[in-house]
Amino acid sequence: MPPAPIVVHSASPTGGRRVTARGQILGLAHSDADVVEFLRRAGIEGAEELLDEPRWVEWRGGRAHEYGAA
Repeated sequence: MPPAPIVVHSASPTGGRRVTARGQILGLAHSDADVVEFLRRAGIEGAEELLDEPRWVEWRGGRAHEYGAA
C-alpha cells in the first residue's frame, strides 16, 4: 500500500501537530478542526470522514486526535 498522502506528525514540545499533505506543510494543528480546515484550504473536501482512514491520513508519533505537548 502506498503511504498516506496526509500526515499528522508528532506533537511539538509546546503542543500542536504539524500537518503535511504530499510533503507540503499545511500548518500546526491544535485540534481536529484545525486539520480539517487545513485540508479544506488545500482543496480536500470531506476531510472529517478522512481523519480515521489510514489510506488517507497517517498519525505519527502519538495517538490520533491528541494535540497536547510532547
